[in-house]
Amino acid sequence: MCGIAGIFSTGERRVYPAEVKAMCDAIVHRGPDDAGYYVKGRVGLGMRRLSIIDLATGHQPVRNEDGSVWVVMNGEIYNYRELRSDLEQRGHRFYTSTDTEVLVHLYEEFGGECVNRLRGMFAFAIWDERRQALFVARDRLGIKPLYYAEVDGRLLFASELKSILELPEVERRLNWASVNHLFTSLSTPNTESIIAGVHKLPPGHSLTLRADGSRKLVRYWEVNFQPDYSRSEEYFADHLRQLLEESVDLHLVSDVPLGAFLSGGLDSSSVVAFMARRSDRPVKTFSIGFQEQGFDETSAARTVAEQFGTEHTELVLKPDVEALVQDIVWHLDEPFGDSSAIPTYMVSKLAAEQVKVVLSGDGGDELFAGYDRYLVEQRERRYEYAPAPLRRMLGFIGSSMPEGAKGRNFLRHLALSGSHRYLDASTLFKADQRRRLFRPETAALIGSHDPWREAHAFLKRLDGDWLSTLQHWDIQNYLPLDILTKVDRMSMAHSLEARVPLLDHKLVEFAATIPPEFRLRKGETKSIFKRAMRGILPDEIIDRPKHGFAVPLGSWFRGRLGSFARDLLLPTGGARQEIFDRGYVAQLLEMHDRGRDLNLQLWTLISFELWCRRFLDAPPARQDLDMPLPMPHAAHFAGFAARP
Repeated sequence: MCGIAGIFSTGERRVYPAEVKAMCDAIVHRGPDDAGYYVKGRVGLGMRRLSIIDLATGHQPVRNEDGSVWVVMNGEIYNYRELRSDLEQRGHRFYTSTDTEVLVHLYEEFGGECVNRLRGMFAFAIWDERRQALFVARDRLGIKPLYYAEVDGRLLFASELKSILELPEVERRLNWASVNHLFTSLSTPNTESIIAGVHKLPPGHSLTLRADGSRKLVRYWEVNFQPDYSRSEEYFADHLRQLLEESVDLHLVSDVPLGAFLSGGLDSSSVVAFMARRSDRPVKTFSIGFQEQGFDETSAARTVAEQFGTEHTELVLKPDVEALVQDIVWHLDEPFGDSSAIPTYMVSKLAAEQVKVVLSGDGGDELFAGYDRYLVEQRERRYEYAPAPLRRMLGFIGSSMPEGAKGRNFLRHLALSGSHRYLDASTLFKADQRRRLFRPETAALIGSHDPWREAHAFLKRLDGDWLSTLQHWDIQNYLPLDILTKVDRMSMAHSLEARVPLLDHKLVEFAATIPPEFRLRKGETKSIFKRAMRGILPDEIIDRPKHGFAVPLGSWFRGRLGSFARDLLLPTGGARQEIFDRGYVAQLLEMHDRGRDLNLQLWTLISFELWCRRFLDAPPARQDLDMPLPMPHAAHFAGFAARP
């Protein structure tokens, strides 16, 4: 596990060590144990290492036998021993015991097809000296991040956006389509960042750039929902249990202590159950709770901890988080609307005091239909049987009511159908609300871009196997953009590696063959998963209502955080006054104080404001990077002095 960064110039401009070092220095938190660089001519690769596997010889960048292929990787390859054995039989010679080294030899054998043989979470970059080509790839589900930009004939890439912003040629200009997307769906898009010209490499994709400037973007994997009706429900439950146990076993590979996040829900409890089976000592588990009883899950987590004899640690989070918010926003790397980043940050901090790696239960809701919104869609599909003129009339009545009026949103929602209805329920600011939120000048910059355009095109298949369609969409979008982004950034903020065994791609591919009737059955979410874990987990854990990682921000904003929000969002003057309508923001705060639940809207505004202050208003002073480093540092740079 580490953070990676690099530069590839397709022109005559050389890459300087100081440039790559500056990019890596911005992400020291991702790898405080070591640093390594390869800088030669037009290419520079860098990494910050968090030592997990092969503590002694696992230094990166890693090369092949003759030094013509170099790699830096962020992540873990769980089947690296199997791959190494096969590669050694093919004649390749290894000089480390790290999983990273299999990449250079796999690439030598299979080129860009090497990604298809990997089982793990990863983002990596390979420099091919002979072909004068840079090959970068990201894992299938998007567990590990990778940003890139093409500026002045150079490709810049990094694990985090802030690394790319270290280079002076990158303009700090907002991507207005991404801003629109953020205030619609809590995050920036799958292929773009909040900064114009800086992109995300989507999950399951690779990118090759050659010295002549030619580039090739390839999608090498996509989940394919094809229900297998030839198998029994018992078969699916049994095989699911076996695959999960195998995946957890693979995810325990480590040369450092491991633990687990434990919420007390089905997903994290299942992971802990299989960890306990494999461990010869008590598993270390970590939970976050709240003083507000409606949000606290610590009692359920304790039940699981007692059942499996874990060494359990918990922390009750109080609403005095103002001091944390600045740090959280910086580590999130982009404005981010999911407030559960706060407890994720704190539980990561708690775990990092005892372990270096944790296993997490993320992914179960997407794979096994665990979200309440699937139940809502199942129920609301009946609305479409009502005559269209009646629904339109109700929608007109709702639209005529003042914002905040009771029943307004429900009536407007009734008028919608298909993907418009489904997406409406998860839209942060509706289109008319965004027109009020943004000043006319900003609205003009955003233009006619529809943040849900891609979603509508994808979800047009809702008339068929609607549940699989929704799950497919969430796996491609909500999972990497929200859930995995939150877990990666908040764990890495504390130099903690988070692994997600439910997202082993073999398990994901199997889950996509389970008939939808077994996933969502008679109003019960995750039906097949619950059956698989019956007899392993306590019934009270399996049968307890879904809770979710919710945060009591509503009451916090009405309490001690209220003045913090007002002082931040309603300043006199300031750049954001040119973006948002101050009167409408004040109205949102007032409506929230009167009892309307607007905590996500307010948190997104706070996140955006703090991010702008940190990255746009006061960017760090930059040194002159177009110069060699002083010789005392040169030993770290393979292009200057090869490291054995």
